[in-house]
Amino acid sequence: MFLDIETIPASGSELQKLKELYESKKKKYEGFGQKFSKKFQQFYEETNFTGSFGQILCLAYAIDDGEVEILTGKEDNLLRDFWNIAKNIDVFIGHNVMDFDLRFLYQRSVVHQVRPTKDLSFARYRSFPIYDTLREWQHWGSGGGLDSLDALAKALDLPTSKKGIDGSQVYSFYQAGRLEEIYIYCKADVALNRKIYKRMIFEK
Repeated sequence: MFLDIETIPASGSELQKLKELYESKKKKYEGFGQKFSKKFQQFYEETNFTGSFGQILCLAYAIDDGEVEILTGKEDNLLRDFWNIAKNIDVFIGHNVMDFDLRFLYQRSVVHQVRPTKDLSFARYRSFPIYDTLREWQHWGSGGGLDSLDALAKALDLPTSKKGIDGSQVYSFYQAGRLEEIYIYCKADVALNRKIYKRMIFEK
């Protein structure tokens, strides 16, 4: 399975918890005689990087050479649908999927009490059952900053998936109600990642 998720910051119902965490962090910095310069809005928006509070907006996936599909809607239902599909999958493939996508999916599953159907190993230095194209490209070293999905597409002369939107714009597109554009972008990332994977294993 090739997969990619797009995430957004925490729901409004989590604001009070986040304000408490924000104030706690400010006090910690002040205790060391330092100023915590990050504004609450930035602190809030950065929750899209963690499954503790951030939310999954959509999940695109493709099985083998099949069509790229998209899961959307209520997050708990999305998670149930994903794990129902995942129970028959042997290898999960994505770019930075080990440190972000699958980790985020597991964290949100715990939050929503949706039991995963796979007990995936996140052990490093291996390509099964998770094949992370970022880590495999780096051979578990440093990528020097030119190892994003878009950078690899350019290096391998493949068409970019960043047409009118990139990951940093997902939340602003969400706020503007431009959901279909986000879904198309997420699906395009999966299609591109499949091409990169095939190049990396010398299949095509």
